[in-house]
Amino acid sequence: MWICGRKSPSGFSASSTAEEVTQGIDGAGLTAIVTGASSGIGTETTRVLALRGVHVVMAVRNTDAGGKVREAILKENPSATIDVMELDLSSMASVRKFASEYTSSGLPLNILINNAGTVVPFTLTQDNIEMQFGTNHIGHFLLTNLLLETMKSTALESQREGRIVNVSSMAHRFPYREGIRFEKINDESSYRMWSAYGQSKLANILHANELAKRLKEQGVEITSNSLHPGVIATNFLRQRTIFSCTVQIKSLVKTIAEYMGKNVQQGAATTCYVALHPQVKGVSGEFFSDCNLAKRSALAKDEELAKKLWDFSLSLTNTK
Repeated sequence: MWICGRKSPSGFSASSTAEEVTQGIDGAGLTAIVTGASSGIGTETTRVLALRGVHVVMAVRNTDAGGKVREAILKENPSATIDVMELDLSSMASVRKFASEYTSSGLPLNILINNAGTVVPFTLTQDNIEMQFGTNHIGHFLLTNLLLETMKSTALESQREGRIVNVSSMAHRFPYREGIRFEKINDESSYRMWSAYGQSKLANILHANELAKRLKEQGVEITSNSLHPGVIATNFLRQRTIFSCTVQIKSLVKTIAEYMGKNVQQGAATTCYVALHPQVKGVSGEFFSDCNLAKRSALAKDEELAKKLWDFSLSLTNTK
């Protein structure tokens, strides 16, 4: 349940659902990729986009789980067009394989929703990068770069604006003190899980900002934005490793989350709004929450930091 339902400039609020914010929108002819589509708001985003006529490609690590989600959506909406493709964002090889297969398929790409994310204790990706930074940011950075030419071609040929959506979090306000620890990305001795998560979510916003700037300079009809989906009650305690506290405290936290947080239908609303709504046409380099423009931290507006992160990410992914 969400206790604050006051509507704002867009006409929507924290209590609005993904179906409500896309009501009456015709997504026929559009193709979208949604990462992390086999659970939570990724699944609901997929369902609602498909409901509006969008051809959705579910980019998931577990294709069996993705297949079950696809079947469930098709049972509810037999006319939906949904594909499932394997993507492990913690592996650059997997990201490159996915992008290559997608490009070879000849499918257009109008909307890229970088939704997947993880919160874990210190671990390294297959490419020896701290897991949260490597999965939440680097995997999506590489995926976006590899699919960008397809998006540009689609925008040009279809004469329809392309949209890139990075699902970030208000947790971007709580990274390490320096924001992005370029020299200490893999420093286990000073690792703090929630600070690392905040760092990765800050990176999501900075990535969207710098990409928006570059796309505008190139005169490309593609926008790039980031957003905070809200605290989703159903997923709040899914990561068992997050809380090393008593059962009583866990129960209290869960109760608060269920009362103050959003359900999945509300949690997917801002993503679907930014991806589809006409109100967002031409808007780029912005941060959204509750289907409205929202404030970012000072670090999240730092253009020099965004440029430095871009260059750092290029070096880590060996791309240009």
